Amino acid sequence: MNNFVYDIPTKVYFGENQLGNLGPELSKYGKKVLLTYGGGSIKKIGLYDKVVEEIKKAGLELFELSGIDPNPRVSSVNAGADICKREGIDVLLAVGGGSVIDCTKYIGAAAYYDGDAWDILLKKTPVEQCLPIVTVLTLSATGSEMDSGGVISNPETNDKIGLLFPVMQPKVSFLDPTVTYSVNRYQTACGAADIMSHIIEVYFNMNQDLYMLDTVMEGLMKTVIKYTPVALAEPDNYEARANLMWASSWAINGFVNGGKRHAWSCHPMEHELSAFYDITHGLGLAILTPRWMGYTLDEKTIGKFVQYGVNVFGIDPTLPQMEIAQQGIERLKAFFFETLGLQSTLTEIDIDDTHFGLMAEKAAELGATKYAFRPLAAEDIEKIYRMCL
Repeated sequence: MNNFVYDIPTKVYFGENQLGNLGPELSKYGKKVLLTYGGGSIKKIGLYDKVVEEIKKAGLELFELSGIDPNPRVSSVNAGADICKREGIDVLLAVGGGSVIDCTKYIGAAAYYDGDAWDILLKKTPVEQCLPIVTVLTLSATGSEMDSGGVISNPETNDKIGLLFPVMQPKVSFLDPTVTYSVNRYQTACGAADIMSHIIEVYFNMNQDLYMLDTVMEGLMKTVIKYTPVALAEPDNYEARANLMWASSWAINGFVNGGKRHAWSCHPMEHELSAFYDITHGLGLAILTPRWMGYTLDEKTIGKFVQYGVNVFGIDPTLPQMEIAQQGIERLKAFFFETLGLQSTLTEIDIDDTHFGLMAEKAAELGATKYAFRPLAAEDIEKIYRMCL
């Protein structure tokens, strides 16, 4: 078992009616607040008014950056950093899903850098400082509310890069499941696929040394499989939304990693898909993950697939191992494409093989997939893309 350090310095307010604590928490970091959000859905559900009310009640000065896109652009990071520098912002408040939170993390880092924020993603400048970040989560998916990572896109170069910097960890996060009642069926489904992928990226690991963490991950996957259909059928089911929201955070806050060490596979592949085609991240992961599973299943990796099939989907353990493994993959496909109703191929979303070669090369290089569960070179990744057509 490898040594590791586990530290999550994010304070979480979980549940209904917790926003009364927002003003006092923001006040700990200063007087000037930059509120960041996306296309305006927080105004439609009344969340914007509640947040502004708490900020004013605390006597804080409010500035805003709206219009942050899904697959957030570096242009938004630069715009936010400019506001921070010009106005002397003390604390950032991200109200939204993972895209808003990711963008806000890099705004906090770029506020201490005089150049283009893209330099941070290219590792041309170290990230040693970041403005304090508080989040109000509106979508259960990325887990960005409780980790130190973020992913930013550059449409000019068709790049999408994700990095982790400890200083970007949110100080405080507000998680109210009722805020997600208005999330539509498609985004709920994509969010569930994202959560599943975060767990699968760590679970499928050749290090067999932390049984306890494997059982935690199996429980998280079973939670998503159980409660997503409930949330789809009953959008205002508190139990379902709460379980999905908390599973989202714990899928990627570092706890399940333990001492397991390997590069992820599906995320770097999907980052190239959404960099070139601007698709929803969770949808791309749903299409890729079962094909990646099928490609990596062999006599060396089969043990993990058997464990997964038996413990997550309850497949009969007396069946031949290969049958169990293949059934497990088919059950995941059925969950993504039948239960959640997501598109099952790249062809369905108008993606062809035009850029597969270049995408595969970039995924292999940026994602370091040669160190993955089953090592993948660019030619392997291109084959997986083609399996998704």
